[in-house]
Amino acid sequence: MNAIATIEPLVRARNVHKSFDQLEVLRGIDLDVAPGEVVVILGPSGSGKSTFLRCINRLETINQGSIEVDGEQIGYSFRKGKLVQLSNHAVALQRRKIGMVFQQFNLYPHMTSLQNIIEAPVGIHGESRKDATENARRLLERVGLSAKADNYPRQLSGGQQQRVAIARALAIKPKLMLFDEPTSALDPELVGEVLATMRDLANQGLTMIVVTHEIGFAREAADRVVFMDGGKVVEQGKPEDVLVNPQHLRTRSFLSRFI
Repeated sequence: MNAIATIEPLVRARNVHKSFDQLEVLRGIDLDVAPGEVVVILGPSGSGKSTFLRCINRLETINQGSIEVDGEQIGYSFRKGKLVQLSNHAVALQRRKIGMVFQQFNLYPHMTSLQNIIEAPVGIHGESRKDATENARRLLERVGLSAKADNYPRQLSGGQQQRVAIARALAIKPKLMLFDEPTSALDPELVGEVLATMRDLANQGLTMIVVTHEIGFAREAADRVVFMDGGKVVEQGKPEDVLVNPQHLRTRSFLSRFI
């Protein structure tokens, strides 16, 4: 038995549904992610991948089901046997466990790389500026940008901006990292440097859920590949199984575009 399967999941999603008006985007997602596991979610545009990621971080409210991270149901708590919606402040505290990197870098243009990274630890989580700055410099070194601490976003390439965004997400010391198509806004020649940073994080044992179309990254870095279509998990398994010998016709059709 795979050792990961014997560990209590860090992420546990059950029967997750999400609709926008009459459009049902998620139609009953079940997924467990173990501590230290790297899960790559593939699928066509409109399959619900990014929406599911946003639901994990409570950036979207689910209509049905449950999502737990580190044993806590995100957005809710049980009180006297009933499920009660948490306040925005309580949800913000839950999000301290979760870092997220988006398609767009969303860096503050008037702040340097270093200032962008320390903003949340100091301004939201009450960390001392000295400790946050020391940690930010370590993170910049970790993503290969020690020399860019005092540069503003406009002075950085797209790939460098995204690596600063990764460092910023890591600054809150999350247990889980979510990546929502982190290379989709980059020029092709800049994709590699961001994927290399993500591979390093995976090799260091960080729990990651990655929505991407980068099949090479899925093959090299993922412990498990999940294929979604039509708001459902169609197929999942080891990269060598799903990518090389997919069992579902829809998965085979999707992957044929990349061969």
